[in-house]
Amino acid sequence: MKIFVPGRICLMGEHSDWAGGYRRINTEIEKGYALIAGTNQGIYAEVEPHPTSLVISSVTEDGREHGPCEFPMEPKALLEEAQGGDFFSYAAGVAYQILTNYHVRGLVLKNYRTDLPVKKGLSSSAAISVLTARAFNRVYDLKMTVRGEMEIAYQGEITTPSRCGRMDQGCAFGNRPVLMVFDGERLDTHELHVKEDMYFVLVDLQAQKDTMEILARLNRSYPFPDNEVEEGVQRLLGPINKRIVNQAVDLLETGDVEKLGALMGEAQEFFDRYAIPACPEELTAPVLHRVLHYEPLKPHIWGGKGVGSQGDGTAQFLARSQADQQAVIQIIERDLKMPCMELTLSVGSKVRKALIPAAGFGTRLFPASKAAKKELFPIIDRDGIAKPAILLIVEEALSAGLDEVIIIVQDEDLAAFEEFFNTQVSIENYNKLSESFQRYARRLLDIGQKVKFAVQHRQEGLGHAIYSARTLIGDEPFFLMLGDHLYRSNSDRTCAQQLLDAYDLHGISALGLRQTPEEQLANFGTATGIWLDDHTLLNITQFAEKPTVDYARTNLRVAGIPDDEYLTVFGQYIIKPQIFDYLEEHIKHNVRERGEFQLTSALDRLRKEDGFLGVIIDGKRYDIGKPEYYLETLQTFHTD
Repeated sequence: MKIFVPGRICLMGEHSDWAGGYRRINTEIEKGYALIAGTNQGIYAEVEPHPTSLVISSVTEDGREHGPCEFPMEPKALLEEAQGGDFFSYAAGVAYQILTNYHVRGLVLKNYRTDLPVKKGLSSSAAISVLTARAFNRVYDLKMTVRGEMEIAYQGEITTPSRCGRMDQGCAFGNRPVLMVFDGERLDTHELHVKEDMYFVLVDLQAQKDTMEILARLNRSYPFPDNEVEEGVQRLLGPINKRIVNQAVDLLETGDVEKLGALMGEAQEFFDRYAIPACPEELTAPVLHRVLHYEPLKPHIWGGKGVGSQGDGTAQFLARSQADQQAVIQIIERDLKMPCMELTLSVGSKVRKALIPAAGFGTRLFPASKAAKKELFPIIDRDGIAKPAILLIVEEALSAGLDEVIIIVQDEDLAAFEEFFNTQVSIENYNKLSESFQRYARRLLDIGQKVKFAVQHRQEGLGHAIYSARTLIGDEPFFLMLGDHLYRSNSDRTCAQQLLDAYDLHGISALGLRQTPEEQLANFGTATGIWLDDHTLLNITQFAEKPTVDYARTNLRVAGIPDDEYLTVFGQYIIKPQIFDYLEEHIKHNVRERGEFQLTSALDRLRKEDGFLGVIIDGKRYDIGKPEYYLETLQTFHTD
């Protein structure tokens, strides 16, 4: 499999990671706060298992090959290589930590591309450390969360001569901005959602700085200051930094780029005032300040500041637009002869389309399903209107803000669905309707404008049905809603909106979950995992399709859930488009489960390679797939 890990830039809060760490000695010190983001550049690798060794090779940006180097997966050999301090030492240090904590074999790691500048405050060493941790995690399905990968990467890197801070490992979160809070040995992380695209430029100042000297001088202010300069450093990295970083978080999430740019300038002014006196030789930084105040840049930027340990290493600018971003790069490279990198913090891939499979035969509802598709069975809604089940599902999707709904149908059912959504009732029948029903008839046609159909020509399982919609979905994430499930929220956010909120924040495939008694497990897909918060968000570590009770008791327990209950699929998913590649492989190679092409195994592969979240939905799931469930839904749906 292929893995990419970006570099990491500290947008605000440099030095606060180690400064906040001193709270374990002096609790009067303020916590450290840093706002970081992954870069658009990074380290790319192909990875696969090896029976006995860690095998590493790399290709540098100029095309030169290094390696392969092979180290036996033995603690002594890995530790010896880690302490050597070269590029391969980081991977060896992480492998040593993995071997200490997990039962694994070896790994082949081929770093086939690196477009991330090294030694420029962008955490290239942390990127290779995280990449190695992620490679072991995915190849051996170690079920680590992103935080788990970060911790192993951090422990691996400090096994080498590197003395990185915990902030560096934030590259594990990818391009998404993250607030990191450092409290002694404790680290808290909060992923942030960008309101609108933001365009940064990173500038390699092509100068010299001594990071170790900067750190040594600033560290003299801790844990207890001895003079006014040291008090100023603690004030800078403590209460001043806390205010600036938290203000930056608010501005980033509200999309106020102008004020965010001004805040960058304010942060630089405070750094200059309080940090330069502690290390004037390195932090006076004439090259950095000349670039930050270069007049031709002013019309194109909202603000700028230094990066990392500061000094004459790297500068960052917040451009006014994408066009201004390119203008800044052009001006700096032309006038100042300094190379630049783009960094765009984007809102991510918006989920625009919902997919509803409705091509099944409805075996358990025969012979009623011979007369009408089960998705067209009537349900009485809260408003007293009798609606076919499919309409309730479509309304749920559209009310959550999705732009388009794709319904998967059989050839012979296409006409019935198209007529319902796209054909007005005859004028004679229309005139018989009450005024409110006439309005609803017109609304149906408006809904129909947003509904498309994909035909599954052969019914060969849920995975096959979803694959049949690949062309209509395209290369974007989509919202999957099962055609025999109805949903009702307990809050002011619909069930679909709750799932979309989680995806928007984390950018990872997600599915809704609910607690279910074990006697019902044979009817539902089931998941297990590790809690990421207070029992609402789960890092999925395993999927099981309609497991037996014995299997569930052994493999699917979730901490904090009663012993006789499990987390089952709610019937709503947000799935990244890689799923189509996995389904295509299954279809091409005739990989079937219980005679059909299933979705669950493809979801599990997506989980291994990209991660999967489980969201406990604050709402109810109503099943209409069996007679007794349909009857219960009829009795309760309109009153719940």
